[in-house]
Amino acid sequence: MTAQHDLICPHDPPCPTPDDLDREAARIIAAHPEQGWSLLCNGIVVFEDTGELLPDGRVIAPHRPTTAA
Repeated sequence: MTAQHDLICPHDPPCPTPDDLDREAARIIAAHPEQGWSLLCNGIVVFEDTGELLPDGRVIAPHRPTTAA
């Protein structure tokens, strides 16, 4: 866990860090559904299309599950 994450996430137990595989499980601290995004307490911006913007500037492409035909 980083010092920055400790400052952002006051939850006990702490939310996953941006590098954890379950990073999307962090709590929402600012929701803007009218704009299609939410800010998680670990600093990740998640978009309604399932894309993500990580605190270090990396982009995670949308990863919606696909249905079997």
